[in-house]
Amino acid sequence: MLIYESTKSGFLDDNLTDQLVPKIKQGYESKGLGIGSESEVRSWENSFQYMHKVLSGSDLPDDAGVAIEFKIPLTSRRIDFLISGYDEAGNANVAIVELKQWDGKTTETVADQDGIVKTFLGGGIRETIHPSYQAASYAQLLRDFNTSIQEKPIHLYPAAYLHNFKPQYRETIDNQIYQPYTEQAPLYIRGDAKKLRSFLETQIDVGDDRETLYELSEGELRPAKTLQDSLLAMLEEQDEFTLIDSQKVIFETGVEMAQRSHRDGQKRVLIVDGGPGTGKTVVAINILSELIQNDLVAQYVSKNRAPRAVYKEKLRGDKLVKEIEHLFTGAGSYVETEADTLPALIADEAHRLNAESTFFGRGENQIMEIINAAKFSVFFIDESQRVHIDDIGSKEEIRKHAHDLGAEVEELTLESQFRCNGSEGYLAWLDDVLEIRDTANADGFDLDYDLQVFDDPQTLHETIARRNEETRLSRVVAGYCWEWDKEGRSNPEAYDIKIGDYEQSWNLDTSEPWAIAEGSIDEVGCIHTCQAVSYTHL
Repeated sequence: MLIYESTKSGFLDDNLTDQLVPKIKQGYESKGLGIGSESEVRSWENSFQYMHKVLSGSDLPDDAGVAIEFKIPLTSRRIDFLISGYDEAGNANVAIVELKQWDGKTTETVADQDGIVKTFLGGGIRETIHPSYQAASYAQLLRDFNTSIQEKPIHLYPAAYLHNFKPQYRETIDNQIYQPYTEQAPLYIRGDAKKLRSFLETQIDVGDDRETLYELSEGELRPAKTLQDSLLAMLEEQDEFTLIDSQKVIFETGVEMAQRSHRDGQKRVLIVDGGPGTGKTVVAINILSELIQNDLVAQYVSKNRAPRAVYKEKLRGDKLVKEIEHLFTGAGSYVETEADTLPALIADEAHRLNAESTFFGRGENQIMEIINAAKFSVFFIDESQRVHIDDIGSKEEIRKHAHDLGAEVEELTLESQFRCNGSEGYLAWLDDVLEIRDTANADGFDLDYDLQVFDDPQTLHETIARRNEETRLSRVVAGYCWEWDKEGRSNPEAYDIKIGDYEQSWNLDTSEPWAIAEGSIDEVGCIHTCQAVSYTHL
């Protein structure tokens, strides 16, 4: 989707006459979108003055295409700036420029995480992705799903321009640990305008009067063969994604329903009910992979970041590249998505879905938005696992919105229990002990379990830490029983939990998946960091 499109000369004129920002606003309004916050408008006014400086007086042809705020398919993200044309060999090229207003004073290198930096965002110092990684990932997403890029082909050249970033802080952002991404998307900071100009001039020799941008915007969604091969190889390397029993039945049903909806255009919804440990996520990942192999665009959706992060890591294994990043997305990604845009969406942990889709109150209902956005959607749900007052996910709610949107509904159940040695008796005993329901297992269960009650949390934590040395899958979790100090959420030396001599950080704010990260045993997690993940000891 093109919000603003022109040529190099048109962009320069619009900026010089103060018509650029009004035209961007008009583009948003014409597409039925909000015109952006005051901070977004200020960033346009600031950043495009710098792009004006880069392009003005350059050797780039006047009729090279320019686009601003290009909406990336499958996401709510937009590319800040694109310029298109042809090189000397006649290849269609598009340069992608990610613009940031960071000044560098608050930016920190994060050495123990892949492609992550810390900087001032949203009122505090937060972890976020490196700008070069961001630009490179946008380019990769377009390569993976846009048919125009795959067939013409169109060559993409991403870059990141931090025009306010002071040179004395360069080492924090242009660090050796970020080299895999700065090689894919060169990084330019304050004082690098001529270098960025040279980069753009290298890609474009002849103007195309926006033709390539139009082709890019109109390209259909279809998974590239390279993406299909990568995902298949990753899945085959992981034994834990093998399907058994009712998992296989539900997998086949889901794939068949998606293919049928793709053929006849009828919207369909599959509701899969399954308790803890029945393998809901395993089935979800397999459906995702199979649909991608069959040329159908699909995404794995969850409200909670933890399962997305964990299963991305499990799939990619030791690979550095993030080929599958854009297949996993948050539940609030479809507020602005038009009806039936995607062939399939796979909603895991559907009981955690909310009404409003963002912190700013946008959206109506995440269940409705998912069903609306896709021809076929599958919801994996366990109504007993709703943990927050805002969780609205229920089978009744899904049926209601499916009916309102004209979707056919099928319901299935995952029955086999793969956690806890497959012990339904153990789960029934837990329900009875916790007074969730009366069961016949009030006096215990048949399997050999090691259940211990500790007098102090320090001994408990040490015992579980010893188990973790054997399994690497033991963790300590706790509920919301302490104040969660905002200033210390990213500081492992800030202790939220204090019980006698026992002190620990609780629910640390980090982009690394706590559930499987090294060092997690030295912290205490919460339900949001471990839900939908299997462990050996808790």
